[in-house]
Amino acid sequence: MKVLVIGGGAREHALCRSLSLDPDVTALHCAPGNAGIAEVAELHPVDALDGAAVAALAGELDAGLVVIGPEAPLVAGVADAVRAAGIPCFGPSKEAARLEGSKAFAKDVMAAAGVPTARSYVCTTPEEIDTALDAFGAPYVVKDDGLAAGKGVVVTSDVEQARAHARSCERVVIEEFLDGPEVSLFAITDGSTVLPLTPAQDFKRALDGDEGPNTGGMGAYSPLPWADPKLVDEVLQSVLQPTVDELRRRGTPFSGLLYAGLAITSRGVRVIEFNARFGDPETQVVLARLRTPLARVLLHSANGTLDSQPPLTWHESAAVTVVVASHNYPGTPRTGDPITGLDEVAAADAPHAYVLHAGTRQEGDAVVSAGGRVLSVTAVGEDLAEARSRAYAAVERIRLDGSQHRTDIARTAAGD
Repeated sequence: MKVLVIGGGAREHALCRSLSLDPDVTALHCAPGNAGIAEVAELHPVDALDGAAVAALAGELDAGLVVIGPEAPLVAGVADAVRAAGIPCFGPSKEAARLEGSKAFAKDVMAAAGVPTARSYVCTTPEEIDTALDAFGAPYVVKDDGLAAGKGVVVTSDVEQARAHARSCERVVIEEFLDGPEVSLFAITDGSTVLPLTPAQDFKRALDGDEGPNTGGMGAYSPLPWADPKLVDEVLQSVLQPTVDELRRRGTPFSGLLYAGLAITSRGVRVIEFNARFGDPETQVVLARLRTPLARVLLHSANGTLDSQPPLTWHESAAVTVVVASHNYPGTPRTGDPITGLDEVAAADAPHAYVLHAGTRQEGDAVVSAGGRVLSVTAVGEDLAEARSRAYAAVERIRLDGSQHRTDIARTAAGD
């Protein structure tokens, strides 16, 4: 089949890489893509938020499947426009994507479905904000109700910082702090059948030791050697299936990728948040371990036939991703800096390590930085220690002036 992927980050590069290796994919396109994606897919300019333009491009390309990567096009209803044109689309409708687009909506769905999550208040006035902060106490968890590119959450023991962030949002969710390690679990669904993937853990803070400001994610690893082997089945039964069933009951079935951000607390599993798409950078490590060809699984989701999909199979290997970010990220990043060493990674570290592009663009013969998170350096190994060693060896070959990366991704899990 011919596949069109919408987006231009490392998540989409990971998706395109997997799809390019799939024997069912006869032609691979991406819009708008980036400098790295151009090596495995044909790029096309498009406004990813313009549903009519995306649907028209898919029609021109005779695409048999459209895969929408980022959250903003999903919340804008781009999947609806593609499906209205009669083209199978992997990604939820605008109404179902509210599960990510509005944290208040997600809380309402979880309450109705009996899904365990943190107690919370939805606030729109300074008085409501102060009441909620007083009710829960420190540490304070304050979430912008809308989309914020993974950076709309503040967790702090400073009440003035929490209050300032809350008042900067039009609508805010303030909730109790959840203790324990965090886990990301993806599931592919067609609105009825739910097919969980393998868990991963990401690192949100900018600096080693989980210090510094919140980011879109500075690295990830999979599998989780410390996690209960029954975790996936437990989350399927208590979180994923009830949520999908509740959305179907409401007449807004969720078809696509349901991402549960979880806290493994002293009181059991609790949902921190839902996303309506593959997460970045967890996608990079999850797809690195997936043995089952990807395209047909996504097509079954789009066509409502996921119950006919055989069980997924996985490589026994471990995977680690380290994000290389621009100077000043997660503040306003410096862009336009040349990136070198990519050929060295391809020559010295392949196939065990490779680079997925996030914020890059081609300028003549050079690849330059074009965003905050610039590259995801991904490696596989027999265990996390080997995958981690290979990832950091590849990172050291890359040169980007002023760049930054964490040095402790998967360190504890690998036993280093």
